[in-house]
Amino acid sequence: MKIAVIGSGSWGTAMAMLLAKKGNSVYLWSWIQEETDRLNSDRENKEFLPGIKLLDSIVCTHDMGECIEGTEVIVTAVPSPATRTTAKAMSQYVADGQKIVNISKGLEGDLRLSEVYRSEIPQADISVLSGPSHAEEVSRDIPTTVVIASDNKDTAEFLQNVFMTENFRVYTSDDIIGVELGGALKNVIALCAGISDGLGYGDNTKAALITRGVAEISRLGVAMGAKASTFAGLSGLGDLIVTGTSTLSRNHTAGELLGKGMDLDTVLKKVHMVVEGVNTATAAYNLGKKYGVETPIIEQAYNVLYNGVNPKDAVNMLMTRRKTSE
Repeated sequence: MKIAVIGSGSWGTAMAMLLAKKGNSVYLWSWIQEETDRLNSDRENKEFLPGIKLLDSIVCTHDMGECIEGTEVIVTAVPSPATRTTAKAMSQYVADGQKIVNISKGLEGDLRLSEVYRSEIPQADISVLSGPSHAEEVSRDIPTTVVIASDNKDTAEFLQNVFMTENFRVYTSDDIIGVELGGALKNVIALCAGISDGLGYGDNTKAALITRGVAEISRLGVAMGAKASTFAGLSGLGDLIVTGTSTLSRNHTAGELLGKGMDLDTVLKKVHMVVEGVNTATAAYNLGKKYGVETPIIEQAYNVLYNGVNPKDAVNMLMTRRKTSE
């Protein structure tokens, strides 16, 4: 089948490769012509996924119409700040009932990314894919498991077959809210795990951050309509483990640099890619206030990023909070 992948960063490129290896005709869209030209000339995404040669069946294009028209599935892989602009550009080419799978993780204010796509492309059938999945590892066929969430069981099972390979196992879920929130909010906690490493703290501290972070994400998610069990699965705990402990994670990397004393602007320039945890921290902080949910780790992440709080002081504030039960 013809499949469009919108967004040629590391994750979009890795997904294009996975789908092309299954024999599909894949169109990979880049937001600027110069990037498309580089991909076509190099047949490699040297900036975001170096060392992985693009298959001949992948067509790199800057033409949104060429990319989308006649496709059976559209995969969206753009950073969360670009979601609405991209959705607006896509809308005129999307047919009624067109299946769109968003694989990006983030929030736009109070909105989940699927809600942004639904608002701009109401005629589409929107699903989400999430889970512990570094693009670098997926592109090298390292065994990976993810979950696809959809309101429609038939759609979820159709997409499960589209993406499933012997090295890429796909589960289905009907909890879009939980799958999206797990994928978005874990980036904030992963940033904190990186800060902990940057401060020189050990495994005890990081394990506490991850465990209590899951508790925060779950409390907030349930208040927003998600299932608590989702956050114990691939798109919750699973994704947080891989993002909060790996050197391949840009959120962990950014946090580690912050913990070592680097300022935020310098960190973002050094990482060179979108750090979703930084973008999501404000939205997560505001959602906690909106729903009346305690999110102490998220609040301290927000304070470190935007209120000038020293990371070591933030840890001290977490450790000396009022006594409570688990």
